[in-house]
Amino acid sequence: MPLHADELTIDAALVRGLLDRQLPAYADAELRPLEQSGSSNALFRLGDDRVVRLPRQPGGGASILKEATWAPFVAQRVGVAVPEVVAVGEPDLGYPEHWSVTMWLEGTRPTVPGRERSPHGTIGLAHDLAHFLGELRAMDLPDAGRQAPSWYRGEPLHRLDDDVRGLVEECRGLHVDLDLDAALRLWDEAAAASEAAPAAEPTWFHGDLLAENLLVDPAGRLAAVLDLGGLAVGDPTVDLVVAWEVLDAEGRDVLRRALDVDDRTWLVSRGWALLIALMTFPYYGTSMPGRCADRLAMAQAALGA
Repeated sequence: MPLHADELTIDAALVRGLLDRQLPAYADAELRPLEQSGSSNALFRLGDDRVVRLPRQPGGGASILKEATWAPFVAQRVGVAVPEVVAVGEPDLGYPEHWSVTMWLEGTRPTVPGRERSPHGTIGLAHDLAHFLGELRAMDLPDAGRQAPSWYRGEPLHRLDDDVRGLVEECRGLHVDLDLDAALRLWDEAAAASEAAPAAEPTWFHGDLLAENLLVDPAGRLAAVLDLGGLAVGDPTVDLVVAWEVLDAEGRDVLRRALDVDDRTWLVSRGWALLIALMTFPYYGTSMPGRCADRLAMAQAALGA
């Protein structure tokens, strides 16, 4: 099932053709689609140790180029694995976007406590996430000769008030299993906290730090952080949504204390968790039920805090 109204046509024959024309060194490598591809990129396993990533929508090549530009910068400054881009392909064969080949990263997706209990708990993962976020926020900002990437998720939360109210009404029509009146009350509190606060000191942030962009090892510890297409500079509060999706109450407390998050910022992070969940239900309600279930668990955790 296509995930987007403007989804590009991508299949193994196209990917093989692109590789043969532009990266012939991989001509003999086995190619197979990954069962769990993302919503932004179609993913194909290439041999044993590489992945081909192709944007699903027009314009998606910009994120491929951003990741290729900044991934080496990030990799040198954080202690966890991030994507290693080994090649960037050009538009060709009727496919209009840049695409990339990255090294395969080992690990599995973390559990979402609202759906499945982790056998290891989440305290260790919380320590790892706090360490990663501390390293990310401490990275030097680009100098004057290199423009810092930006994204709406690094802007103040309250600027999205109209969007959230529209999303709530859409979710009412879809009969989403969430207390939407309570969601609006929490949103009002979070938006007010955002509006009343002074502008946050800009730092680097990931922008999409959710379960599907994380890998953990067999002990449940953080092994890799995926997809740097949303990497940007701005208010880093949005990255705290990871606490509401992949951590239980104990883990959230560990992460909050490790990052010294004040009450106002913690409240705003709950607003971000709600926003990201609410935008998921109307868009992916039929095409990605697993993602919707994860986001529902995240929203319920944010409401129940």
